[in-house]
Amino acid sequence: MSEKNNKLDRRIMRSRKALREAMLTLMSQKPLAAISITEIVELADYNRGTFYSNYDNKEALLDDIFAELIDQLLQSFRAPYQQVEMFSIQDLPASSVMIFEHFYQHASVYTVLAKSEVLPQLREKMFIALKHITQEELIYPEHEIDRELHAIYSIHALLGLVFYWVESGFQHSTSYMQEQLVKIINWRPTVAKTVMKGSDG
Repeated sequence: MSEKNNKLDRRIMRSRKALREAMLTLMSQKPLAAISITEIVELADYNRGTFYSNYDNKEALLDDIFAELIDQLLQSFRAPYQQVEMFSIQDLPASSVMIFEHFYQHASVYTVLAKSEVLPQLREKMFIALKHITQEELIYPEHEIDRELHAIYSIHALLGLVFYWVESGFQHSTSYMQEQLVKIINWRPTVAKTVMKGSDG
């Protein structure tokens, strides 16, 4: 690639980064529907021409924000198994679970999105991406449990836990969340004592 193209690519990356950051700043202040492209470009210190050379509309800009987060999310999800052919879930070290590190590193972004009306969109896109790689990249021993139902259950549970953590203001440390997730995965209770009592009537 020529030096000219390198400079152009760096310029595009710089302008897109500034536009994404401006959008998120505005989303922390008002609903997406109330944000104008003029506000985005003025805050980013660019012009409308720069915006439209990169995005068709603000929804496309939001999709770019989502895509960047999801790409990094998938990298963090793959961390425990990407270097091995086989790994033991039972022996999974808590420190290898990098998904909480990802969310914590982008805490300010996720905090904004978690309070926004776009959160359901983000969660759905994350769910689809995680479901795809779990079914494409992980092969489990044959079992009577429906593989797709298991994936749906597991991923919704994982995202529920992670976004609870985000919405709590990251009240627990990353290491605590890593340890708890591994314990939850491996906990297999066979009985539970009930505190329900029969009716006296």
